[in-house]
Amino acid sequence: MNDSTVSSTEQQAQGRAPGPAGRTGGAAEVSDGLEWLLLTHHLPSEPAYLRVKVRRRLERIGAVPLKNSVYVLPPGDDTREDFEWLRREIERNGGEVTVCAATFLDETTDGRLVHAFREARDPDYEAIAQEATELLRRYAVESMDGEKPFELQSHRTRLRRQLDETIAVDFFGAPRRDAAERALAEMESLMRRDRSERRQDAADALGRPPGPVGRTWVTRRGVKEDRIASAWLIRRFIDPAASFKFVPVPGYRPRDGEVRFDMYEGEFTHEDDSCTLEVLIARFGLDDPALVALGEIVHDIDCKDEKFGRPEVAGVASLIEGITRMCDDDEERLARGAAVFDGLYEHFSV
Repeated sequence: MNDSTVSSTEQQAQGRAPGPAGRTGGAAEVSDGLEWLLLTHHLPSEPAYLRVKVRRRLERIGAVPLKNSVYVLPPGDDTREDFEWLRREIERNGGEVTVCAATFLDETTDGRLVHAFREARDPDYEAIAQEATELLRRYAVESMDGEKPFELQSHRTRLRRQLDETIAVDFFGAPRRDAAERALAEMESLMRRDRSERRQDAADALGRPPGPVGRTWVTRRGVKEDRIASAWLIRRFIDPAASFKFVPVPGYRPRDGEVRFDMYEGEFTHEDDSCTLEVLIARFGLDDPALVALGEIVHDIDCKDEKFGRPEVAGVASLIEGITRMCDDDEERLARGAAVFDGLYEHFSV
């Protein structure tokens, strides 16, 4: 590999020369004389797990084999970095690695490699499309049988992540991508319609507007996770004109028109093993999978019983703890916390 080859590769990676798509996952126009990144390695016999680890790593970054120990990626900042990180790991374990940029004099090799990249991604797309289609079929059957259909949200989140990860290493637009995207889009469309209908049903049952409007909502001073989340829910979904009042306890006597939450003898507070956020969601008929997920997270943080085992608990708890350490003012805690829960709600929504 000489300096001119590296320069040409860097130009292609930065979009100054024609070549395959980078980590954005867009399909590229395939032309003659493509440039490639090659990784050639020689692995030691020990440790035994290294060979399997390297192979799996190569699969995850989307590399395809040219020969037994020679792997190929299209050039780009991300792909070059992937090879460089792998090179360092192999060398730390006593292996030998060469990473270089190359072109093939035999133009048919470019075509074979492009075909190999597309062929490597098609099974991933096919699996996503098949699972999404099966989930939709099962949902329709349970709905027709009068059963409560299972929730699609967790399946949708997982399939969306799998699709995004596959697109990230689909450098040449594999044919089955469209089918996977259509199947997942159909699932997301159904979820939006279903959620809209559930909200409408809840609003009809409660009358319009669903709950008090412009009331003063009272809670204890020094708000933390459950009260921050509950105040966010109140202002966004229950009472957009709500104002909040923070009082010392015990012994506070509410004034006319005040609504208490997350405090002793409050109108909305813990019930059985449910935290206040869960109680508000249930009492106001907010049958939204994204809100249910937030209720489970806040429950696990507030009640400390690991009832739902949500993987997001530690991260959300750390964010809220950081807010409470930074801010003594309860209104500021609510404002900063609202940004956190707005983001989480969008994450769990379609």
